[in-house]
Amino acid sequence: MSDALSPLIGSAPQGEAAERVCGECSLCCTVLRVDALRKLGGIDCLHQDIDGPGCSIHAKRPRICRAYRCAWLKGSFGEADRPDRIGAVLDFVSSGATVQLEIHESEPGSFDRQPRLQEIAEGARASMPVRIRDSRDVLDADRPFLLLLPNGENHRVSGEWSEVTSPPKVSGEPEVVVRRRLPLLERSLRRLILKVRRWRLRDYRGASCSEER
Repeated sequence: MSDALSPLIGSAPQGEAAERVCGECSLCCTVLRVDALRKLGGIDCLHQDIDGPGCSIHAKRPRICRAYRCAWLKGSFGEADRPDRIGAVLDFVSSGATVQLEIHESEPGSFDRQPRLQEIAEGARASMPVRIRDSRDVLDADRPFLLLLPNGENHRVSGEWSEVTSPPKVSGEPEVVVRRRLPLLERSLRRLILKVRRWRLRDYRGASCSEER
């Protein structure tokens, strides 16, 4: 994360990040997908310790679990912003030359209920896109998400449709709301990608439940 972004979203003072540990937080074990364990996002991991937060196979956990560190654990945000306390796992994700902040809600509505999550998102969107989504029904092709762009636009996306809210060009005027659909070629490509993805994840834990909802 760039130094310019750090003060906007409350990164830890230098040295504080090195002392951070997961502690009682194991939210990533629920909201994220783990291919090595054939577990979908939004499904509790079989190895989460039923007697308390933690991993029952910690010493032998998959390589991806060993390597993963959320943005908070890496030192972003304040000490009080641990994922289980603010209701979301946050990651900075690179796609080509673009960096995006991903907010994985612990449950639907976490972002709307947590002023701190909203504060973090507003600070980050000044320099990068911010995507907010929950972890339910991850195989649902129409699962909605919210995308906040640096230009002030908010995109509420559900399947092939987006509701784009743009800030007014003149102070005092109402926001501009436009409903858009993906172009035909992009819709066809999207459907193919989703079909392949659903087939690839068909035997993951939680796949049958997701299809039934």
